Amino acid sequence: MDSKVFDKSKLPSRHVTEGPSRAPHRSYLYAMGLTKAQIHQPLVGVASCWNEAAPCNISLMRQAQAVKNGVAAASGTPREFCTITVTDGIAMGHEGMKSSLASREVIADSVELTMRGHCYDALVGLAGCDKSLPGMMMAMVRLNVPSIFIYGGSILPGSFRGQPITIQDVFEAVGKHSVHAMSDEDLDEIEQAACPSAGACGAQFTANTMATVSEAIGLALPYSAGAPAPYEIRDRFCMAAGEMVMELIARNIRPRDIVTRKALENAATVVAASGGSTNAALHLPALAHEAGIDFDLFDVAEIFRRTPYVADLKPGGRYVAKDLFEVGGVPLLMKTLLDHGFLHGDCITVTGRTIAENMEKVRWNADQDVVLPADKPLTRTGGVVGLRGNLAPDGAIVKVAGMKEQRFSGPARCFDSEEACFEAVSSRTYKEGEVLVIRYEGPKGGPGMREMLATTAALYGQGMGDKVALITDGRFSGATRGFCVGHVGPEAAVGGPIGLLRDGDVITIDAVAGSIDVALTDEELDARRQDWRPRDHGFGSGALWKFAQGVGPARFGAVTHPGGKHERRSYADV
Repeated sequence: MDSKVFDKSKLPSRHVTEGPSRAPHRSYLYAMGLTKAQIHQPLVGVASCWNEAAPCNISLMRQAQAVKNGVAAASGTPREFCTITVTDGIAMGHEGMKSSLASREVIADSVELTMRGHCYDALVGLAGCDKSLPGMMMAMVRLNVPSIFIYGGSILPGSFRGQPITIQDVFEAVGKHSVHAMSDEDLDEIEQAACPSAGACGAQFTANTMATVSEAIGLALPYSAGAPAPYEIRDRFCMAAGEMVMELIARNIRPRDIVTRKALENAATVVAASGGSTNAALHLPALAHEAGIDFDLFDVAEIFRRTPYVADLKPGGRYVAKDLFEVGGVPLLMKTLLDHGFLHGDCITVTGRTIAENMEKVRWNADQDVVLPADKPLTRTGGVVGLRGNLAPDGAIVKVAGMKEQRFSGPARCFDSEEACFEAVSSRTYKEGEVLVIRYEGPKGGPGMREMLATTAALYGQGMGDKVALITDGRFSGATRGFCVGHVGPEAAVGGPIGLLRDGDVITIDAVAGSIDVALTDEELDARRQDWRPRDHGFGSGALWKFAQGVGPARFGAVTHPGGKHERRSYADV
């Protein structure tokens, strides 16, 4: 690429590389081996969430080197840095999960601060686990410098006695083991077989859901989200991303040109069509918030309601991310949605072309059944449904992909923490037909809005997945299946109706009608509210205390700052 395209007088890095007064700054750059030519080229931040916490992150450093090669090949100067990740699979089922959602904000904040502090001109961000994907994309939209997102790729499926398995099977095996339906030896064997490679959890759980979003929203190169982590083709995507971000600098195409209202609607559409994680209903409003766009849980739910469910992916279906990639990837899914009028084709993407232009050469693959045509779907409405009623005035969300029965009514059994509910499930002291209520696990009340996979998987492993319902002001993992309602708002910690429930109150959930109600009158709820008192979450300092002070409702993405609407100075234009 012709370096004359880049006018440093308009790029943030001029503050650290140009003019006599920046000689001290350049000295630091020379100390790291940069040449004069490299110093005066655009500086591109290459941010990854690499760490040794889990397989979803372990391949990111390798992929970052390919990105750096691409940036350098296109006359840019890459500057690599890392940020944190909290990996949900390992944080699951104990207090560690309180750190998960808070980590999304730390990732976005730390990437922002690194970029601001060193005046980088563009960003290529690599992420591999549930909260790191939205966190990295939030940073891109917040900074609004030319940016490309790269998913680290999914794990390969494991094999247990000839059957393909995922981490979901291990969580459910714990439930089987608790009712003596699986031996110690079998549990030991399955845990060693489930995760055979680097990469994020392989089904349409939160990581793969948000990876699908990255392509649909336009921040990732087509096909890049689908290739499993061990596949060498990932390095080719990374190299291409490094080269392409330099083109975005030259053309001044920025994330807020890409992440528009229409693009957010496209993202919600692919989530519903793929039977994706309910966590997308938390992360899409948060992304919109960074851009200053009004797009809350109810906006997401409306798109879910009108979108067909077409991708037969686990946990509700048969296939994993590797299978989707090998039959045509996310573009195959997007192609049928576009052809049948469910996507906005005029949205610009990081290719510099629109969604419709990206799809022009994508051909339908009739020799596969991973993705069905959008006019012949698995079900006519999406795999995720929004709910509202007197129990959730600010909304709730439920994943119905693969569920046969979408209505449930029963007496409440209330627990004020996940641990209390998990103990009842483990000891089988609950009853068939009950609605298990886990509260004080919302963004403020947890704090941190924990996921409940350990509890839901144990229920399923005990064969009770469709015989009880579970509702919470916390969250559910993308691996959750069964009648499990999350994001109930307002949360218990701020006096929401879920905090006013008592054992025996009859709760009715109707995913077809989109309702969730308790059989109490407004007067009865008001009377109970008079007796309600705030509950101490137990954190008096530290990161979780800080998160609890600033976090907002789940309906708007559980965000911690005023967002793009209130921005006065854009980093990209400093």
